[in-house]
Amino acid sequence: MAVSRQSPPQIQAASDSVAVVPQQPVPARAKTPRSRMMRQYDLVERVRSYNPNTNEDLLNRAYVYAMKAHGSQTRASGDPYFTHPLEVAAILTDLKLDDATIVAALLHDTIEDTEATRAEIDQIFGHEIGALVEGLTKLKRLELVSREAKQAENLRKLLLAIADDVRVLLVKLADRLHNMRTLEFVPEASRRRIAEETLDIYAPLAGRMGMQEMREELEDLSFRTLDADAYNVVMQRLDALTERNRNLISEIESQLAKKFRDNGLSARVIGRRKKPFSIWTKMERKSVGFEQLSDIFGFRVIMPNVECCYRALGIVHTTWPVVPGRFKDYISTPKQNDYRSIHTTVIGPGQQRVELQIRTEDMDQIAELGIAAHAFYKDGIGSPTELLKRESNAFAWLRHTIGILSESANPEEFLEHTKLELFHDQVFCFTPKGKLIALPRHANVIDFAYAVHTDVGNSAVGSKINGKFAPLSSELQNGDEVEVLTSDAQSAPPSAWEGLAVTGKARAAIRRATRTAVRDQYAGLGRRIVERLFERTKLEYADDKLKGALPRLARASIDDVMAAVGRGEIKASDVARAMYPDYKEERAVRYGPKKGTAPAVPAAAKGATDTQRVPSAIPIRGINSGLPVKFAPNGGAVPGDRIVGIVTPGEGITIYPIQSPALKDFEEEPERWLDVRWDVDEGTPQRFPARIRVENVNEPGSLAQVATVIAEHDGNIDNISMSRRSPDFTELTIDLEVYDLKHLSAIINQLRAKAIVARVDRVNG
Repeated sequence: MAVSRQSPPQIQAASDSVAVVPQQPVPARAKTPRSRMMRQYDLVERVRSYNPNTNEDLLNRAYVYAMKAHGSQTRASGDPYFTHPLEVAAILTDLKLDDATIVAALLHDTIEDTEATRAEIDQIFGHEIGALVEGLTKLKRLELVSREAKQAENLRKLLLAIADDVRVLLVKLADRLHNMRTLEFVPEASRRRIAEETLDIYAPLAGRMGMQEMREELEDLSFRTLDADAYNVVMQRLDALTERNRNLISEIESQLAKKFRDNGLSARVIGRRKKPFSIWTKMERKSVGFEQLSDIFGFRVIMPNVECCYRALGIVHTTWPVVPGRFKDYISTPKQNDYRSIHTTVIGPGQQRVELQIRTEDMDQIAELGIAAHAFYKDGIGSPTELLKRESNAFAWLRHTIGILSESANPEEFLEHTKLELFHDQVFCFTPKGKLIALPRHANVIDFAYAVHTDVGNSAVGSKINGKFAPLSSELQNGDEVEVLTSDAQSAPPSAWEGLAVTGKARAAIRRATRTAVRDQYAGLGRRIVERLFERTKLEYADDKLKGALPRLARASIDDVMAAVGRGEIKASDVARAMYPDYKEERAVRYGPKKGTAPAVPAAAKGATDTQRVPSAIPIRGINSGLPVKFAPNGGAVPGDRIVGIVTPGEGITIYPIQSPALKDFEEEPERWLDVRWDVDEGTPQRFPARIRVENVNEPGSLAQVATVIAEHDGNIDNISMSRRSPDFTELTIDLEVYDLKHLSAIINQLRAKAIVARVDRVNG
């Protein structure tokens, strides 16, 4: 629950000067009018109440510096701007944080909104505080194409700063909490944007860090802004239900406490009701009305130690009937945000469903305050971030997520994956060796494989779930034992997996592997193009020699050069000229009929059949050859054709039959023509694309006869389209997959032999 904190007197303030903070055992302080601002000595006293060795001089200097820096600045409410950093600091004192964090809260807007500089803050307050303040400073003068991109860049900077010092996150969350409490003074458009951002990013981030009370307040404040009508309805129903059940709640508390006391256990039982946003999302998720919810009220049972927690569970289960499927043991298997507790639901006093959370005092602190509850924030010993790395699963998750998501290709992608990682509930699965893997709900085997290791994900080809074979897309359930089957033959995952994966880690890894595989294909193609040019021109090629020419090509590595050649961004002749400045490019020589009658083919690309072996030609093994190769879009090409390759920048090679009329379009670009040749392994035949046009009699069963001929001769129909040329005849355009020219010719000859077929021609696109 939350309580109102009233500020000491100094400055007239509107309602946004009141802060709501988590209910924690803080020292009693004088109740003073809301219209006054907290003074220096009040701030020092709040810190001294939990840290007797506080540096009072540091706190006083920060207070005065921030007040002078913000000067006459005001907030949208009309209050002095300095009230905002002061309220943020107050929230953090309720979390009992160290001096540096409190000072950073006082100074967190000075670099962004005043003339203060990082160098000045470092000089006056030290590098540690300067780094905290810098981590909280938004990006300035950053021109981005969308609001989402700007939001993502700010979040990226925040998360990277958190990786260096997690106290940045605590100040940022307190900053957002106070801004949400005073949101009514902000214009409507900005109000909705801020509330959506809070619900999308900051509330889930607080939850992932285990700071449940702060998450709940951020969610409710956002909910109230985004859907005021729904919020008010839920609150009215909740208040009415609370009033109606007031005696019942007290009775359940007393009966539980008595039952534990009779069994020699000292327990503290606390009844609490769910928050409006939590109730609303559950109603939406389960499509039920308010009256159908049975767990609006819950009870926390706080025990002295872990052993007592399990004894209490036994007492509860032997006293009242258990609701099946509602037991979860997060003490033996903690959540990733360090949450530990035993959950169970029983049919308790008055035949009411009673939801219980049984935990120790320390577990309760971590459940409410998350990473802020760890003692090393308060004792000033060691680096908080270094200690968190060893002691906090929540922070380990955060650092891991930052490492994965920081590799995203663009800001929007980063934001998308961050939201994916923040939102999901979890399922717990196991490897065959018993290692626990925590995944978001609805995760599948692909996500599991990447959670084990990126290499396992990239090479996954199948799986077993609980000993039975299952598809990689199978959704996982709590307790599943998952074995991932891998193959060394698969070095990169199919790009379609990105649409199947749920976790940000898996999606980012798939996208990264796909980009790497495509780049490797282009680099392989580029190397072949360069080597064939050097072979044809009798020049010596060596990587060491090319390495010395990299500055002239404006590329950082040999692979970058080869990938650029493969993509068509750099010509092979440019590489030769960079290595041999005296190199002169070959002039294209035209052969064949004049332009307009047939394509004129440059001498360097006269085409080869499958029986010819042109030494400098690039071998073509099909679509899965490891090169970025595709075939002529309107007719394809098959082994047996004389072929030529056309380089398309950014796409790779397109293979055309030498007789294709489409080659006329490239007559003026001889540098794009490549020598290519078929290199087909007869032991492992592959299919290649071809297109035929069939004119047949328009009568019932004619299409079936055409399809039967193709099927009987082991052809595969990839696509078919029909058009009516006359009342008596239909024209079919059929895209086939065949093994070679001989196979295609056999199908065409058999079709011509059919009585219903008037004409068959191959289409050369």
